[in-house]
Amino acid sequence: MSNTRSLPVLEPVAAPCCPPLTERPLSADEAERTAKMFKALGDPVRLRLFSAVASHEGGEACVCDISDVGVSQPTVSHHLKKLREAGLLTSERRGTWVYYRVEPSVLAAMGQLLSAAA
Repeated sequence: MSNTRSLPVLEPVAAPCCPPLTERPLSADEAERTAKMFKALGDPVRLRLFSAVASHEGGEACVCDISDVGVSQPTVSHHLKKLREAGLLTSERRGTWVYYRVEPSVLAAMGQLLSAAA
C-alpha cells in the first residue's frame, strides 16, 4: 500500500508592478519600482546571472553553478545581492551554499509590463 498522495498544482499569480507601458503613463511610484528592476538588469554581468538562474534546470541554481561569469566571487555575490534587492531573485541558504530562484510571478510581471495593452 502506497502512502503517496497527489497535491494540486497551483498556477502562479502574477503581481505586476505596473500596467503595460502602452496602457497609460506610469505614476511616479510605478516608475520608481520599474526603474529599479531595469537598472538591476542593466549590467551585463547581472543580466547573465539572472538568465543563468532563470534558465537553470529545476528553476533554481546554486551560486556554485552560476558563478562562472568572468568576475571574482565577491563581485558575483555583490551582483546577486543587487538582483535580490530589486526583487528579481529570491535566495535560500542550504548548508554552506546559497540557492537562487526567479519567482514565476516576476517573469510574468515583466512580460506584462512590456506587452501591448489588450
